[in-house]
Amino acid sequence: MHPPAPPAPRRARDIGLGVGDLPTGTHNALTDVPGVRVGHTTLVSPPRVHSGVTAIVPAGVGPESPLPAGVFAGNGYGKLIGATQLAELGALETPVLLTSTLSAFRVADSLVGWLLERPEGARARSLNPVVGECNDGLLSDIRSRPVRDDHVRAALETASDGPVPEGCVGAGTGTVALGFKAGIGTSSRRVPVAGRQATLGVLVQANFGGTLRVGGRTVTPADVGLPAPAEQPEAGSCMVVAATDAPLDARQLTRLARRSVFALARSGGAYGHGSGDYGIAFGTRPTSSPSGPALAPDDTLDPLFTAVLDAVEEAVLNALLTATTTTGPGGRTRHPLPSEALLALLGHPAHR
Repeated sequence: MHPPAPPAPRRARDIGLGVGDLPTGTHNALTDVPGVRVGHTTLVSPPRVHSGVTAIVPAGVGPESPLPAGVFAGNGYGKLIGATQLAELGALETPVLLTSTLSAFRVADSLVGWLLERPEGARARSLNPVVGECNDGLLSDIRSRPVRDDHVRAALETASDGPVPEGCVGAGTGTVALGFKAGIGTSSRRVPVAGRQATLGVLVQANFGGTLRVGGRTVTPADVGLPAPAEQPEAGSCMVVAATDAPLDARQLTRLARRSVFALARSGGAYGHGSGDYGIAFGTRPTSSPSGPALAPDDTLDPLFTAVLDAVEEAVLNALLTATTTTGPGGRTRHPLPSEALLALLGHPAHR
């Protein structure tokens, strides 16, 4: 007889660990924001390669149809391509791509080529690709730079507005965080802003150091029955991408991006010397559109600030819970956060 298959990974909300009181969107994902799609290309050749690329594709974005955006660096030990123009102009001209550190430059070149071939880039003579990265070198041969042009294009072309695969997919295939195997996580919230309902969604590429906190309690691998990692704790990093259909300008979106990075502290993020902790926030409503709604007044933004804090914390949990055990070069292994052991540790009523 074959042994029973392990239970399918469950998201935080599935096991009673949803964060905050605000309602989620349909998929509890970044794609709940209208017009935002997400695609992954996952590259696995064990034990040598666990890597990939994730594409976040707002509808119609291009150099002649930029979207308002903001960026914030909690700790700037990273290679966020396109960051300076994004900060200077507050305008997003391309999809946002996430990948492995040494593959970021190839990914940026592929993104430029892809967009120049599309109607949105047909007349472009300047283009600012936005590509974030995390170092997956613990569990993947990072020097091999496995992400190629066809992988980038596949992630862009297959991006969907449906449920977002999480865990060991795309840019999260080889990442680790807080002593556990991590990856991609996502979450969303529905909030009232300036008298109308808005949606905020986030996606995290979790790869940062520190000690996990859940509900205010620290959780180490040993606490949930896992072996302590033999290697030194992770130093970083984390990419957080937030999107909203609330009518915000670049300054307000920068405030949102800042809080998306602050939210990592709730999960135990340490913002170490070698950590690249970045937040990007963009709006799906061009602020230059004369037919669009008036900008939301600053004093109506508190629900959005609460939403991004809660959604990022939950997205990090989703990344840890939905990942799978991964062994990389040299036998280095990381295990995901086991849901049943976590619930037992917390004394949660959902524990069976």
